[in-house]
Amino acid sequence: MSVEEYDLVILGGGTGSTVAAWTFAAEGQRVAVIERRYIGGSCPNIACLPSKNIIHSAKIASYVRRSEEFGVPKKEFTVDMHAVRERKRSMVSAWNAVYLDNYKKSGAEFILGSGRFIGPRTLEVTLPEGATRQLRGRNVIVSTGTRAVLDGIPGLVDAQPLTHVEALELDDLPEHLLVIGGGYVGLELSQAMCRFGSKVSLIDRNDRLIHREDDDVTEALQQLFEDEGIDLVLNARIKSVSGRSGQSVKIVIERDGKQIPLQGSHLLVAAGRAPNTGGIGLELTSVETTATGYIKVNERLETTAPGVWAIGEVAGSPQFTHISLDDFRVVHSSLTGDKRVTTGRLVPFCLFTDPEFARVGLSENEARARGVAYRVFKVPMAAVMRASTLSETRGFLKALVEADGDRILGFTGFGVGAGEILSSVQIAMLAGLPYTALRDAILTHPTRSYPIVLIGAFGKRAAIIIVNYRFLWRISIRVFQHRSVERSHAYECKRQMKGLK
Repeated sequence: MSVEEYDLVILGGGTGSTVAAWTFAAEGQRVAVIERRYIGGSCPNIACLPSKNIIHSAKIASYVRRSEEFGVPKKEFTVDMHAVRERKRSMVSAWNAVYLDNYKKSGAEFILGSGRFIGPRTLEVTLPEGATRQLRGRNVIVSTGTRAVLDGIPGLVDAQPLTHVEALELDDLPEHLLVIGGGYVGLELSQAMCRFGSKVSLIDRNDRLIHREDDDVTEALQQLFEDEGIDLVLNARIKSVSGRSGQSVKIVIERDGKQIPLQGSHLLVAAGRAPNTGGIGLELTSVETTATGYIKVNERLETTAPGVWAIGEVAGSPQFTHISLDDFRVVHSSLTGDKRVTTGRLVPFCLFTDPEFARVGLSENEARARGVAYRVFKVPMAAVMRASTLSETRGFLKALVEADGDRILGFTGFGVGAGEILSSVQIAMLAGLPYTALRDAILTHPTRSYPIVLIGAFGKRAAIIIVNYRFLWRISIRVFQHRSVERSHAYECKRQMKGLK
């Protein structure tokens, strides 16, 4: 069989590799992308976009339940999960068409099939009808992503649990959904299914949700879930699983030395990810992997094999689509003579619960662990006028600023539109702007981003300028917190606050 020669062959069609294909092809290179199933990879098909589509449907259901609050008479209703699924599928199909059109316009070749290495920079593709092709690239990018982990819990595999892939395809509402794992997938889908009408029990081995985050974040998120009726089973170790998801399933957990049975109709496993590096022929190349199976790369995303690069989750990068896209930029930079690297990146993230939790830069926990001195400016969403118009006043916005300067160290938002608000602060951080540039900016009122002008309104000397209505003045004094932290020592600026009263 003859080997087809390409400038670039990409194994895996995720976001970063898809944009890489379009870009390099538009620059005149001969490019082929090998993808075994999804046009555009997981993001537009089974992950980012479908999950947010489902989450929005759940948001609408929550509004219907709250309708009397907005002056709309309340009526009994049930959620048609078939219609929810079809709305999601329609969106996915539309994006698939956009991706295929971009392949056509750019000149990149999309090959649907299962690919594996058969030698250095050489891959064989098995096509759906069984035929094979062999391709060799002057450069090769591996972007095969990760998959949901079904670990060694006795009986788990036999129970045929849902992963996020199957959960997004449900057309019947689970009576009682048991969720293993309190990460992004577990949290987002637990809330969505609860809002659709399922009873939900969320099981996590840690003693609090998203346990690495600051206490105010974890407490706020846990309170949200409890208020919505989600049963939180924390600090739990799963001993066994029996039954079958979709019929009847039983989980036995151990907590505080006692074994406790949990019974449900469906089981969703969202307990981590594993890299897709098995079965792709890496052993026939000099590409090395880590002890956990991720591909070893340097700061330019070069593997240990000449001419082979890896991007996205399979390379151990943070598991976000926007990082996969930036990984492409790093590889493109390397192949076009520039010097972009992965080190020192400012990585934002957003948990799409309702309300959202978003963060960029340092949290307080991270700052303390690194011995970084900082000040905290915090605004509750109850003080954000736009949030009050929406009846969405749960949460807060929080910024960390260096103790002896004006540089923004980090931003955390837990509230309506937190992910969008975060972007404004991140841009300021990337530009090296002091927090005072945001504080003194003229922003449109009342928008969700407007409260960033209030963050840091006290300044170094606890001086505040705010509309002098008596109510607002009292609110500002009460709810704006200005805290200085010197290494591990924290104290309230009571003297400055007292001087404002």
